[in-house]
Amino acid sequence: MRSLCTAKKPLRYSQPPPRHHHHFLLLLLLLLTVIFLLYYRPLPPQRRPIQPPDLSHCLLISIDPPSSPPLNCCALSLVSSDLQKILNFTFPISSSPLRIRPAAHLVDSRYISQYSKAVQLMKDLPESDPRSFFQQANIHCAYCNGAYDQLGFSNLQLLIHNSWLFFPWHRLYLYFHERILAKLIGDDSFALPFWNWDSPDDMRIPSMYLNNFFFNISSSSSSSSSPLYHPNRDPSHQPPVMVDLNFLEVGSDQAVVYPSVDDNLRIMYRQMMENGATTELFLGSAFRAGEQPEPGPGSVEVIPHNTLHVWAGDPRKQNREDMGAFYSAARDPIFYAHHANMDRLWLVWKSLGRKHMDFSDSDWLDSAFLFYDEEARLVRVKVRDCLDIDRLRYRYQEVENPWINASRRSHATKNKKKSNNIQYNYAEELGFPVKVEKEAVVVRVMRPRRGGGEEVEVLVVEGIETEGTESTRFDVYVNASPAELQHPAARECAGSFVSLPQLRREGKRRTNLKLGISELIEDLRAEDDDTVLVTLVPRKGAATVAGLSIVLLS
Repeated sequence: MRSLCTAKKPLRYSQPPPRHHHHFLLLLLLLLTVIFLLYYRPLPPQRRPIQPPDLSHCLLISIDPPSSPPLNCCALSLVSSDLQKILNFTFPISSSPLRIRPAAHLVDSRYISQYSKAVQLMKDLPESDPRSFFQQANIHCAYCNGAYDQLGFSNLQLLIHNSWLFFPWHRLYLYFHERILAKLIGDDSFALPFWNWDSPDDMRIPSMYLNNFFFNISSSSSSSSSPLYHPNRDPSHQPPVMVDLNFLEVGSDQAVVYPSVDDNLRIMYRQMMENGATTELFLGSAFRAGEQPEPGPGSVEVIPHNTLHVWAGDPRKQNREDMGAFYSAARDPIFYAHHANMDRLWLVWKSLGRKHMDFSDSDWLDSAFLFYDEEARLVRVKVRDCLDIDRLRYRYQEVENPWINASRRSHATKNKKKSNNIQYNYAEELGFPVKVEKEAVVVRVMRPRRGGGEEVEVLVVEGIETEGTESTRFDVYVNASPAELQHPAARECAGSFVSLPQLRREGKRRTNLKLGISELIEDLRAEDDDTVLVTLVPRKGAATVAGLSIVLLS
């Protein structure tokens, strides 16, 4: 009898499935791939632009000497209801007057009278008015000395120097300051002057900023001095003394270099063309929300910006106040002309080559700040709002830029004082971090392999740590002889680190310095060398350096 249960044939796994199964799987895989490509969107990177600070949380700042009471840079006492009235920035209407900022040495007596009147009216406003000269200076003090924390990061200070925020913040600061002055005198066409210190014709303090210079105003002030004059300036640097764009405070045992027009023009060429060869080198390093402040300055922020601040400041004061320290610099009317020229140089730099362009990073474009406008209203404004000055309705008077063709060759330094020999420390023997204070630091640094493209060779001085309340300077040389190390203007000097006193709430300052050295390497005929000898020569104060390297930037 046949069983009702029949045994099935064993499945042989070694046998391939029918061919039509292959076709089905391939079609399914192809369909899933198409769907993935059509609908997949990668997650965008987390955006971290710097946000406007909480103005109701403004902290006191320590002052040197420590016995001094803390400094209050806070513009005004604000409550939450004030912060709810913040306006978003709007551009002036296109039919409004196009304001032309004049070169300070070319203005006439009518302009001087008008500007003097505007500044005097601003000084006459009560200190409780955010448009007053007192409060305008406090805005710079607060943003530049750590009175504010980064929004959402109570342990991180908001500082606008030594980063990619330097140029746009100061452009906006000048914009609102200028609009307030125009409102006070009822002239919408009024524009700030710029101190054209990079041109031979204006390489001295403009005459309108001197004491008792002619002006014709009606004011409630009892002072007989010009409102553009400020007593806290170096008395030995008054006209006709020429500015020193590479100014160096020296001791009696250090070499003193007296500047010439050619010296100043060569410094401008180095800082604008060589050290400003890329966007990062010129504008400064990226600073995003949640990061430590002051990642690294742009080229002209160090020199001539910082050096001119020190040159104009009063050596009889503890920190060369007022121009010589961040907390007090904006108390001097000449500050605004100084920064107007810095703003103009940003425009000039962008006109000098196709690689000279602004950042396109959205974290830079959307970083935002708060300023008071001419109606005393708080306005929120972003970096992207300040990039087209035609939309802001101002331009600069056309002037020559003679430093563009300045010679790069080494030149002799005149009128030197006798100097002691420089002592050396060899970092290869000591190891990093190394102190740059009393002795020069010598390091042989490997150069990266060049790819033959348009990369710029950049010398990076990493992890520069200084005391915030002291001014510090050291010069950086490449393949320099001992004699050349005596001269800050020597051709072998790639650049300098210069810091102003910054009266922060706490802690030391830490930043980096990047110097474009491609042109210098060619000039020294070191293109084929695998290494270069880098020497850090201390000039003032002390710094600790974490390392030295050479990288390529595109």
